[in-house]
Amino acid sequence: MVISGRVQGVSFRVSMKDAALRFGVDGWVRNRDDGAVEALVQGEDADVGRLLAWARMGPPGAEVISLDRQKLESCPPQRGFHVIVQGSAR
Repeated sequence: MVISGRVQGVSFRVSMKDAALRFGVDGWVRNRDDGAVEALVQGEDADVGRLLAWARMGPPGAEVISLDRQKLESCPPQRGFHVIVQGSAR
């Protein structure tokens, strides 16, 4: 998914990781050069749905303008949920 708006500089990635872990969703999240946040998420449909609902609002201070979701046909399984910072995962 790609989340646009005021989503960088408001702890969006760390908050999304916390939400993903709470909902039992695997994947990663990272900032994009265009000011958006991008995430890959995997899990049960209901759990992913809860994370999508969270991402449409974001943490306090965020202003989500749009959330574009694309379902991938295949993707390697993810383990845990990671914040990617400049090419590395935390």
